[in-house]
Amino acid sequence: MKKVTETVRKISRDDALPIPSPRKDRTPLKVEADLETIEDLQDAGDDEADIPVALDSQDPHALSGARDNVLEVAIGREVRAFRKKLGITVSDLARATGLSLGMLSKIENGVTSASLTTLQRLSRALGVPVTALFRRFEEKRDAVFVRAGQGLVIERRGTRAGHQYQLLGFSGGNASGLVVEPYMITLTEKSDVFPLFQHSGLEFLYMLEGEVVYRHGDKLYTMLPGDSLFFDADAPHGPEELIKLPIRFLSIISYARERED
Repeated sequence: MKKVTETVRKISRDDALPIPSPRKDRTPLKVEADLETIEDLQDAGDDEADIPVALDSQDPHALSGARDNVLEVAIGREVRAFRKKLGITVSDLARATGLSLGMLSKIENGVTSASLTTLQRLSRALGVPVTALFRRFEEKRDAVFVRAGQGLVIERRGTRAGHQYQLLGFSGGNASGLVVEPYMITLTEKSDVFPLFQHSGLEFLYMLEGEVVYRHGDKLYTMLPGDSLFFDADAPHGPEELIKLPIRFLSIISYARERED
């Protein structure tokens, strides 16, 4: 306290202190939370109250770090998934492992590398082997590339001359359990009667060319280039009237993959 008093007296005797010039670089500063000092959250009971590591980490589609953080991100996702499966909070897991709440949050967000000792403590608390934390990292991530005009032409129920269904890719082995089938559909000849389709899942249409009246259930939609339609495919649906040919639209069908017993 004495030193502070002397410092105040010294400043009062000196000339006015120079005011620093404004910083020329106006680039916004990236603010990160000091996770290690948030001790009052140790008893938080909200399972979803995970501490944000950085302000830009809230985008669910953004990478949780640099490209060389793939392993850390994969481990973090597994830790979070196993924790939520057990129905425990971040605070619960932190107490069970002896880790700080801040460190555990960093691990779950994939922004820090956990030591082998830490991984062993996590695996014991979660009741899984250490290797289970590497599952997502070891999974194969496929991609399907199809050049223009080289999609697989297939026949669907009711397919007729002048109606082409081109499969542009297939994804059925992903971890989400969803099957996705993208089609490029081209209609070049008119017909008085069109078959109605009905299947499980969801379907998305995006018009590229022409004009069509499309039926979904008891409703009709006049679709032009740029229009889209997203619907429950369990209701009867299909073209009702071809107004302007040729007609091209993208159809993306998704449904749950059947489990193998």
